Amino acid sequence: MDNQREVTMTLAFDPAELTLPRGHYIGGRYVPARDQITVTAPSNGATLGAVPQADMAVVDRAVEAARTALRTSGWGRAAPRERLRALHRWADLMEEEAPVLARLEAVCSSRPVADTVAGDIPVTAEQIRFFAEFADKECDALAPTAEGSLGMITSEPHGVVGAITPWNFPISMAGWKLGPALAAGNAVVLKPSEMTPWSALYMAELSVRASLPEGLVNVILGDGPETGAAITGHPGIDKISFTGSTRAGAAIMENVARCRIKPMTLELGGKSPMIVFEDADLDLAADCLERGILPNAGQFCVAGSRMIVARSIADELAGRLTERFSRHEPAATWDAQSGFCPIISEAQLGRIDSLVRAACEHGAEALCGAARFDREGSYYRPTLLAGPSPDNPAVTEEIFGPVATFQTFETEEEAIAMAAHPTYGLCSGIFTRDLARALRVAGRIEAGTVWINRYGRSRDHILPTGGWKASGLGKDLGREAYTANRRTKSVLATI
Repeated sequence: MDNQREVTMTLAFDPAELTLPRGHYIGGRYVPARDQITVTAPSNGATLGAVPQADMAVVDRAVEAARTALRTSGWGRAAPRERLRALHRWADLMEEEAPVLARLEAVCSSRPVADTVAGDIPVTAEQIRFFAEFADKECDALAPTAEGSLGMITSEPHGVVGAITPWNFPISMAGWKLGPALAAGNAVVLKPSEMTPWSALYMAELSVRASLPEGLVNVILGDGPETGAAITGHPGIDKISFTGSTRAGAAIMENVARCRIKPMTLELGGKSPMIVFEDADLDLAADCLERGILPNAGQFCVAGSRMIVARSIADELAGRLTERFSRHEPAATWDAQSGFCPIISEAQLGRIDSLVRAACEHGAEALCGAARFDREGSYYRPTLLAGPSPDNPAVTEEIFGPVATFQTFETEEEAIAMAAHPTYGLCSGIFTRDLARALRVAGRIEAGTVWINRYGRSRDHILPTGGWKASGLGKDLGREAYTANRRTKSVLATI
């Protein structure tokens, strides 16, 4: 047995033997509260436990803890190198505690424990270090003003950032919010999804163990309609950062406008196209199209769910994809060997299946899948739907599952027109050996990110991510995420 096999076997665990955090995490300690929301395991449908529902009083307490931490620790005014060193310690501790952190995520989510240890946690630690480096490298600026005056553009933290993260990549999404906000000198009140609550609590605990001030990272549990609304509408929260559905993002914008105008960053839904031209490397394209839709069972916002393929190569590529889609087998997230991921809940699986059925009723042909796996747990077969019309629900709706449409085109203009979506503009992919064509088409795609001869984010954290149209507002990752967590001030002095 090689070392990697031994490590993987060690990571496997029995959910019944896992000790789960209890309560909210506020001011550097767990705050007991009455459990109200049941948490289940999508891998087998078993009830794992329950978590509390934070009301406005709990949010008040978390905001006060955050403000107290900023005031007493001087975090936002501290020498930038102090913030950098503290965040590096936190990232190191996350990697040291990866097996514990990964199990807390895997038990209730769609993320296999081995994949989380090998991918999600080290990437998140890298991102925290990446943002920490901005703390002592981003500078204020002098402005060219008239003689006898001094113009400056300075920046400072917002104060308390309210962050709301989704259930699909709990650790990664928490890192997206916490890393830049803390590096920029803010405190955070974070609400993870009520379906995947425990890894965020442990991340907050680790922040205190890494000597970040108590109360700088507060995690409160609850759902969107009550707890999320209390956060976004709270007058003591100075900025909002949210990742989730477009519908929820719209509700947040409405709530913020009604309660108190404040800056916000919203990464929302997507229905991303992958255009494959006739001169593409088919082996590369098949790999990327598969990786663009099937990881995490398609439950990620940048999923390449619309395949738009040159008619001359369509049959061959469809055949390759059908074979690839059909070979995946599911496995529980706590098993030694990673398998195809579960859908987060039975409700979401039912929604996926109903959309697939509606798509077939409206003329799409299921080349593979189109049904759940015959085993315990919420698993849906990888599905490829050929020949849908532009108004087919599988084309227009974000399915958020392992379902891709397969459409064909004759000309470049037709491909560009098919790639345009009336609602979403998150990301896209282009596959061609012709660099001039790739850049020409990339310039006409309405999306915040375009990948050429690849698909998916890399560890190049300098590249921001965020959508156009109803896919979002502002950017995560990159310098843009750091600057979004600071506010600028113009200073003009007569000298």
